[in-house]
Amino acid sequence: MATPTAHGNASDNPLLQRWNTPYGLPPFGALRPEHFEPAFDAALAENRSEIDAIGADPAAPTFANTIAAFDRAGRLLTRLKQLFFNLTSSETSPALQAVETQMAPRLAAHDSAVSMHAALFARIDALHARRAELGLGAEELRVLERYHADFTRAGARLGANEQKRYAEIMGRLAELTTRFGQNVLADESAYRLVLRTESELAGLPDFVRAAGRQAGVERGIDGCVITLSRSHVVPFLTFSDRRDLREQVYRAWTTRGEHAGPTDNRAVACEILALRREQARLHGCGSYADYALAESMARRPGNVTDLLEQVWAPACARAATEREALEALALSRDAPSRIEAWDWRYYAEKVRKVRYDFDEAQVKPYFPLDRMTAAAFDCAARLFGLKFVEQPQVKAYHPDVKVYEVRGADGALVGVFLHDNFARPAKRSGAWMGSYRDQSRIGGAGSEAVVPIVVNNNNFAKAALGEPTLLSFDDARTLFHEFGHGLHGLLSSVTYERVSGTNVLQDFVELPSQIFEHWLSEPEVLKRHARHYATHEPIPDALVERLHAARFFNQGYDTVRYAASALVDMAAHALDTVGADFDIVAFERQELARIGLPDGIGINHRLPHFQHLFAGSDYAAGYYVYLWAEVLDADGYEAFAEAGDPFDPEVAARLRRFIYSAGDSLEPSAAYRAFRGRTPRIEPMLRQRGLLEVET
Repeated sequence: MATPTAHGNASDNPLLQRWNTPYGLPPFGALRPEHFEPAFDAALAENRSEIDAIGADPAAPTFANTIAAFDRAGRLLTRLKQLFFNLTSSETSPALQAVETQMAPRLAAHDSAVSMHAALFARIDALHARRAELGLGAEELRVLERYHADFTRAGARLGANEQKRYAEIMGRLAELTTRFGQNVLADESAYRLVLRTESELAGLPDFVRAAGRQAGVERGIDGCVITLSRSHVVPFLTFSDRRDLREQVYRAWTTRGEHAGPTDNRAVACEILALRREQARLHGCGSYADYALAESMARRPGNVTDLLEQVWAPACARAATEREALEALALSRDAPSRIEAWDWRYYAEKVRKVRYDFDEAQVKPYFPLDRMTAAAFDCAARLFGLKFVEQPQVKAYHPDVKVYEVRGADGALVGVFLHDNFARPAKRSGAWMGSYRDQSRIGGAGSEAVVPIVVNNNNFAKAALGEPTLLSFDDARTLFHEFGHGLHGLLSSVTYERVSGTNVLQDFVELPSQIFEHWLSEPEVLKRHARHYATHEPIPDALVERLHAARFFNQGYDTVRYAASALVDMAAHALDTVGADFDIVAFERQELARIGLPDGIGINHRLPHFQHLFAGSDYAAGYYVYLWAEVLDADGYEAFAEAGDPFDPEVAARLRRFIYSAGDSLEPSAAYRAFRGRTPRIEPMLRQRGLLEVET
């Protein structure tokens, strides 16, 4: 974004003008933070008028004048929200954060007013009651049912007093979730470990040192800088010989949001839990988990717990055998034999080297970012006929962001893809897919309005100027994962925006992303694209064999960390009461002791910085979805194995039609059965994680 200046009057506001830009992208270079609030004012007023007009229509409600009209309404507001929240995640600033803090409760209040608009809901409710008589097509019926559920779950059936309180809850939650995310980013941005001496750098391979030096350059610091970006923390914990520094970085990483002062998230998370509990009660649900899971494939908390418990015992058993190997190696090197959480990755890498003659430093030269991006594009071309063409003349919100035109096998424009790969202080941690425009066929300002614009965000450590960014295999898997989400948005082929792309049930949304990860491991993909950044030689067969041989190593550790986080999430959102003095840190500690978390492992996300749960509601009582989707993706990918070809055209066509293109126009279980020909089986997931042999 450009440097802030006075925005002048509303007629000069680029957000309120037609975006005469390539592909209808936002006019990033002309935007100022102060443009957003007046633009939101105008968009909110416009949307209120649209909603009032639909509700006041004297004609009897029909799908066209009510549901289709509602789906078409609010396009300006949606456009602004997608732009704004993508920027606050990817390229924020104090000025944008101030606008975010100001607008979050106002936007929540508007959403509540729409959902509780009596005249509008009366029309939707009347149509829903007669849905079997309306002669609707399958997608139209699904859209009607989804909107009716949306309104009901947002309080449309509550009494007047309950609706007033419900709106207050949602407004306060918007404030708190915004603050939670900003606090985590502040803690992450403030920390830096500066390494200057060879003693401090001991054990770190060249790629870690280079990434640290580049982070130092970006921050004006002379030295190797370790930040709290995962792309810095994990390699440091894996390779640093300095146990004291590993402990320091680990503690900083795991205590984000847990420091007294303005960024303390403990009370924030407590209030969020209490308000969600009250929200659930207003709906007559026993807990927030009951409320959240009612609109999911899982349906109820017991089904989630059953799934997690199926992996918990075998994962703990495997982790115990992994610990024995780590302790034996530590003893052989006269190191402390007690493995702490900041030791596990370090000794695991050493054991992996001894057992499999395999280490990350050996692999990374074959995984430069540009070649892994080309690999993802190539797989999309072979599976779905897509072609990604970079448009270097098109500028986005940051110089690092690359813009691609996406065309189908027939040459038609499918969408626009933005690739934002590098960590930076103004970008939140993690990896995610976002949308600047969703695909639909229901109007808009010109034909380009139906073409989706999606963005993939990663947080890879940027290499020094002129040097290639080298990825670990896990980094490359993350790139493929997010690209799978991107394809879900790009390949969407529906009429109505409500069911477009990734607007699906939360425990289905990870299937398109996770199944795409499988192609990275295919030997023919590795041989074609995993090439040494300097020599361009393909990755040796022996190294590929060692990579595959090591794929089950440390799976106990990884599975325990994930499952523990998911179990804590479910427990927190299943609470009957959450008082003002509730201590989320003590609760987390007690819950981990109850389930028997093995020592020295830790969990993926501790509650004070668990952004999946508390920086928004999408994954609240829903962190389990990655494992749920893994059951689907492992079983689903076996369809290609059964066909004898990872790019089998018939299987790929079914995958595209029923998984990537259908959005939420089909009920998820029905969509999966249409693709696979049957319901999913859990055994492929257990086998994929190497847990079946432990279980049996």
